[in-house]
Amino acid sequence: MMSVRNIAEATDAKVLDAARDCVLHVGVRRTTLTDVARRAGVSRMTVYRRWPDVRVLVGDLMTREWTALATGILHGQDRAAGARDRVVEGSVAVSKQLRAHPLFRKVVDVDPELLLPYVLDRRGASQDVMLEVLEGVIREGQRDDTIRAGNVNALAASVLLTVQSFTLSAHTMADRRGCSQSALDRELRHLLEGYLTP
Repeated sequence: MMSVRNIAEATDAKVLDAARDCVLHVGVRRTTLTDVARRAGVSRMTVYRRWPDVRVLVGDLMTREWTALATGILHGQDRAAGARDRVVEGSVAVSKQLRAHPLFRKVVDVDPELLLPYVLDRRGASQDVMLEVLEGVIREGQRDDTIRAGNVNALAASVLLTVQSFTLSAHTMADRRGCSQSALDRELRHLLEGYLTP
């Protein structure tokens, strides 16, 4: 028998899945909590009690999707590789996969203003998770001398800011002669490698 907490988590997952489907179909601005509730097969009050509006729901959805992707990549790196290689290769992979992620693409293409608070005003939950993971691997790299000494929090923040800029803005540069997306990925790898090497 499922506990109350497990039931709530399963309901949340159904609602977030339904929100993802709605956003992918019509974008954030045209998604309503009523549409999400209908698609999830739950009452509107179930959704409204947990999420006061679509923006909060989509914020939780973005956190779930992007945190799962990023932590899956960063934690899934080969432990035999040095910490620096894991940060560099993992960061490049996160950037590439986020740019191709259907929800990320839809938000960037249709509702890019949703990302502005996380670029200009404050960190989001997925950024906090990424920082925590990066800090752990950077500490490990400082212990095994594959990552240079320095303030771990500042190093992790700098890596994240660099990856974030390549993820959000690389497409604005990729149309220049000889400046393909894969060329920019190689440059991101080179930047991070040079920045972290002792």
